[in-house]
Amino acid sequence: MAAATACMQARTDDHLLTISVSPGFGSLWLVPRLDRFRRKHPEIEVRLDGTDRLVDIANGEADVAIRYGMGGYANVLCDRLFAMRATPVCSPDVLDRGTGLRSPADLAGHTLLHVEWKEAEGSWRTWLLAAGAHDVDPYKGPRFTKEDMAVRAALDGEGVALIGDRMAADHLASGRLVRPFDADLSTPLVFAYFFLRPKDREDDPKIRAFRKWLLVEAESVREAVTLSSSP
Repeated sequence: MAAATACMQARTDDHLLTISVSPGFGSLWLVPRLDRFRRKHPEIEVRLDGTDRLVDIANGEADVAIRYGMGGYANVLCDRLFAMRATPVCSPDVLDRGTGLRSPADLAGHTLLHVEWKEAEGSWRTWLLAAGAHDVDPYKGPRFTKEDMAVRAALDGEGVALIGDRMAADHLASGRLVRPFDADLSTPLVFAYFFLRPKDREDDPKIRAFRKWLLVEAESVREAVTLSSSP
């Protein structure tokens, strides 16, 4: 019985891929794409561990991880997926509310949606200064601790969110969200998303399969961001 249990456990481990990922990135970017991976690799079962906590994949806390930062992660292999630009987004019906939304100065008459954890590098204050909208209060509006909550509020027409363009790529491509201003007004963010994997498991088939698929998906999202345009 013990041998049979060990065999079943080994089989489960061989086919289960645990991915540690921040909840925002998971819900906005990874989960909508996972079905494509599952169709391509039905033999691999995926488990998402949604957490912002730094996990030790070198010691087996997860098979792989996706993290947002500046790189330089120790004791792991690292692939840079993409950086982003902070861009205002809103639902189409918000564009004609009040005095309209045709220039950054018009944001004075709209609700700003803030993502707290990114404010060090992608705050409304930084964006408004770069856009020359000096008469808009950069601190007004509700604050969210998770990016996906701010996107949800924007989808529901509650205001204008300042979001990483690649996090909003699917909603922009579908027209559920729009950029109210020219894409050139987007401001670059310092950090990027990285894919991390253990050094001693570089030849693990399930990790190799997921890495290959993920890098292709990360590259393809550039097209969605480029094709999405202002109204």
